[in-house]
Amino acid sequence: MRLHGIDGLTAVVTGAAGGIGSAIVLALARAGAQVVAVDRAAPGRLRERVPAELRPLVRERTADVADRRAAGELLDETERSLGPVGLLVSAAGVLRHGPAADCTDQDWHALLHANATGVFVWAGAAAERMTRRGRGSIVTVASNAVGVPRAGLAAYAASKAAAHAFTLGLGVEVAPRGVRCNVVCPGSTDTAMLRELTDGPDFRAVVDGDPAAFRTGIPLGRVAAPADVADAVLFLASDQARHITLHSLYVDGGAALRA
Repeated sequence: MRLHGIDGLTAVVTGAAGGIGSAIVLALARAGAQVVAVDRAAPGRLRERVPAELRPLVRERTADVADRRAAGELLDETERSLGPVGLLVSAAGVLRHGPAADCTDQDWHALLHANATGVFVWAGAAAERMTRRGRGSIVTVASNAVGVPRAGLAAYAASKAAAHAFTLGLGVEVAPRGVRCNVVCPGSTDTAMLRELTDGPDFRAVVDGDPAAFRTGIPLGRVAAPADVADAVLFLASDQARHITLHSLYVDGGAALRA
């Protein structure tokens, strides 16, 4: 199925230099979107992953994802130079793992800053502009941990759950004005973040699960590739999803055992 409504779209992606974020940028550009790729990393980190033929469609910008002023300025700059922003994807995120009782104040605030406040800032700013025009799509990349307790990830899950709840609450308010808000909830995905948790590229233990940690494993027998998550984002942004809003799409190989 060829997705419609992406070609020529102006999109903004936060967390664009990360594993999932960069896959989303590439997928959008391949589908013909003009993409403003926002990350706290210095410009150029993403460029080496973008094929030469797609580079004219991708503009890198540096910003702290929780900086409200920077969000407003970048959105305004984008609309002046490329046209109305039709899609915002919030893919920025950080990970801190370990027992909940050991979570420091510093780690807690870092998680909320990147994973929750970043969504609050960018989704709110994008929605303000989209509702004036009566159209637009907002997609937040959260985690399947928002719906399933995970040992060692309590604080991370709490920050992603805040982003999830905010996105859907915002979606209720802006739906009458033509703006759709959805959430993609990845499970274990082959990124630097997962490799930090597993100490290398061997994901067999992740796939098999761990009863002692109350993990059921992954029924499909594989971890996701970043492109799997990007494809879900593209679908929710496309015209084929025009009647889908307030939805949480789990891309986790069945790990959350969602009905």
